[in-house]
This record gives sequence, structure tokens and C-alpha cells, in this order.
Amino acid sequence: MNDTGQSTAGAAASKRKDARRNQQTLLDAAAAIFVTSGVEAPVRDIAARAGVGVGTIYRHFPTRADLVIAVYRHQVDACAEAGPALLTSSPSAYVALERWVDLFVDFLVTKHGLAAALQTDNSGFETLHAYFLDRLLPVCARLLDAATASGEIRSGLDAYPFMRGIGNLCIGADSDPRYDARRLVALLVAGLRRPA
Repeated sequence: MNDTGQSTAGAAASKRKDARRNQQTLLDAAAAIFVTSGVEAPVRDIAARAGVGVGTIYRHFPTRADLVIAVYRHQVDACAEAGPALLTSSPSAYVALERWVDLFVDFLVTKHGLAAALQTDNSGFETLHAYFLDRLLPVCARLLDAATASGEIRSGLDAYPFMRGIGNLCIGADSDPRYDARRLVALLVAGLRRPA
């Protein structure tokens, strides 16, 4: 291959990398806006936070449902990838579990309103739920197993009911300012500790 062919291939790869980075910026901005304003937040607010024009968002995500689904998948992936990273970077498996649960709670807060945004596409919602379980259950199980193996938490914990319990504690957090889901989830995680 000549220099022109190599530079063209390099430019195309660089362009793809920039496009992925731009899309990540859009998804991060949308997730942040969804947390504070819900999934029905104006697209102009998301565009302003991402530092792009409204047209750029519509070019990537033609409908609100497309954007909500992309944010959901993006956050599931980030949460799934964080688990193994936290296990290697945290001082203990229990600390890794606590930090991962914090990320999971952040994700659940963003997820509120998803069903309403996808109410016309029940199969799309079911597909997302399956994706959620396929990606996150193994990560949660690995964190629980590591904390059990290190003797920090009780044995016999199953990832599915644990995640379901966290999800249930997060319901209603956005409708009652006196309800502190994070505090209750922290108490749940602290309750996993093995008695001294």
C-alpha cells in the first residue's frame, strides 16, 4: 500500500474514533440531563450540555426513543465494564462492591421514565431488559463472589434478588424528597457484612 492509501486509512480510522467520542459525549450529556430532568427533557438542553447543535443529536438519534435506548445501553455497558475495573483498583472486594452499587444506583435513577418513553414498543423494552440482565447479572455475581471469597460478606447471596432489591429501594426516590434511596441501599450493602 502506498503512502496515500495508508494516510487515507489512518484518516478514516481517526474520523471513526472522533465520531465514537462525539457519540459518547452526547450519551453522557443526555444521561446527566435525564437524571435531573427526566427522559422528556428538551433536546436543546442535551445539545447545550454536549456542546453541539440540536441537529447533531437528531442526526445520531432520529427519535427520543432512539436516544433513550442508546443512553440506557451506554449506561449498562459502563456499569458492566466498571465491575472488573473496580475489583482490580479497589482496596478490597467489599469496597469494589460498594462502589459498583453506587454506579448501579446512578444508572437506575436515569432508567426511570424508560418504560413511558418506550410504551409503544413493548418488544424493544423487553429486549433492553434482557440486555440489562445479560450484561449486569454476571458482573454483580462476580463482585458478590469476590467479597464472599475474601470473607467480607455472608455467603449464599444471589445476584438477581440483590439487584432487584436495590432496584426496589430506588423506586419512588424521585417523587418524595424525604426518601433517601442511596441511604437505604447503603444500609442494604452494609447488611451483607459478615458479623465480626
